[in-house]
Amino acid sequence: MSNNKQDRIAVIGLGNTLRRDDGIGIHILALLQEKFKHNKKISFLNFGIASFGLLNYFDNFKKVLLIDAIEAGFKPATLKIFKLQDASYEIVEKKISSHELTLSDLFRLYQMLKISADVYVAGIQVKDTSYGLEMSSALEKAQSRVVEELSAFIASF
Repeated sequence: MSNNKQDRIAVIGLGNTLRRDDGIGIHILALLQEKFKHNKKISFLNFGIASFGLLNYFDNFKKVLLIDAIEAGFKPATLKIFKLQDASYEIVEKKISSHELTLSDLFRLYQMLKISADVYVAGIQVKDTSYGLEMSSALEKAQSRVVEELSAFIASF
């Protein structure tokens, strides 16, 4: 891997694979990692539900893409990509994930710590976050589309 921060990209998966659709970020991360396995400037990190430790990694990269399940009232499997600092407070102020920090918390810490990396969030609308290992059929079917859309986004970096 290149030691030059200017060349480095982090793709970080968040989610709880024991809560059905909440694990979508982890599933998509694995598919993207396979797709980009020969690209040495991309680091793939699985943070599960441990979002607090994320901030320690941001400054090691030029660009960071967080992939996570969201509950924002969209149609199930809708993908929304936005810069962390551009997130609308209508979405950000709700607790839309099952992790230690909300997007609002992450944004506030990002600002306080003056992190220089460009941080993007790829939020995927969930349908079912009850306990279980299988994703809903809506998210299961959408995985390849989401991977293609995120692959194009990553390639634009």
